[in-house]
Amino acid sequence: MRYLSIDFGLKRIGLAVSNPAGTMVFPLKTIVRGTRQAMFDELVRLIHEENIDAIVLGIPLGVQEEKNLTSRQVVNFRKSLERRVDIPVHTVNEAFTTSEARVIMKKHKTREGKDKKSLDQIAAMLILETFLNQRGS
Repeated sequence: MRYLSIDFGLKRIGLAVSNPAGTMVFPLKTIVRGTRQAMFDELVRLIHEENIDAIVLGIPLGVQEEKNLTSRQVVNFRKSLERRVDIPVHTVNEAFTTSEARVIMKKHKTREGKDKKSLDQIAAMLILETFLNQRGS
């Protein structure tokens, strides 16, 4: 099963994919948000091109899994996405993935300001790894 992971943001959306076996994760791309329609058109196109079987969407929940403004925006995004695709859309708590992605970039001496698109893709990879690990346990 091939998964597409989405790190939702108001300015950028990071994407990562799994291999068909669902055992490895790779960065795909970052979509810079323009119009809502253009964003969804590009996502739907990628879902078809990459032969995606399911989507994993990161939702930022606090330590007590409480919802905030961003998590409500992600819920609305999910509803809009589900109206456009006929594949399952799963959610994973991604409260700390951007922080983890920054640590990874720093470890590899990548400047976040220079390459924010990579930051979003790494966060999407971490979301997908979390989902696949939870699914495997």
